Amino acid sequence: MRSVPRHRSIVAIDIERSTSPERTNPIREELRHEAYRLLGTALQTAGITDVYCDPLADRGDGVLVLIHPADEVPKTLLLNPLVPALVTLLAERNASLRAAERYRRELRLRVVIHAGEIHFDGMGYFGEALDVAFRLLDAPRLKNRLRQVVTPLVLVVSEDIYWSIVQHDYDGIPGSAFEPLIRVTVAGRRRRGWVHVPAPRLAPGRVAVPALRNSAAIAA
Repeated sequence: MRSVPRHRSIVAIDIERSTSPERTNPIREELRHEAYRLLGTALQTAGITDVYCDPLADRGDGVLVLIHPADEVPKTLLLNPLVPALVTLLAERNASLRAAERYRRELRLRVVIHAGEIHFDGMGYFGEALDVAFRLLDAPRLKNRLRQVVTPLVLVVSEDIYWSIVQHDYDGIPGSAFEPLIRVTVAGRRRRGWVHVPAPRLAPGRVAVPALRNSAAIAA
């Protein structure tokens, strides 16, 4: 029997420089665990518990979260407080690293938020909505934007999320801070992604340590 479409909010993360040569397999494992831990904490902060989510889908150097439609978890929660909580946790975690280890062990993420119809066939999740989300997440311009900033996270939202949520300036969601930077093609249609670079909300006296950069080209 064929699967049927089910609507989900889509959040996916991807670790920057996951294939860099200085990152050994043990370091990659450490970063994977940290990504899961911090994402889980941010979801809890936003009130998005397991009861509202399908089982997390591992993507090697990233994680896919699918959230059920429910009045208790409006899409605004994904943009505030989920993203602010996640970028703050990342900044605090990276600031705790020794300077000599920061370049190898700093954790920086690209994040996408989208929504649409999802299928599950017993082996995994699939569907055009996921294709859109991951094309946005993997867009070269989004990778470049993360390389250009000190903040440890960049966010891209789909047109659906921008026009239905972001443009309305709900509390803590500054529409003017989103830039229509990304264009991808999925199923013959051009799709736009709106990019935001959120600042961490550090406690008084805490300072985010700038990410170290070398002069060589950085692998995504």
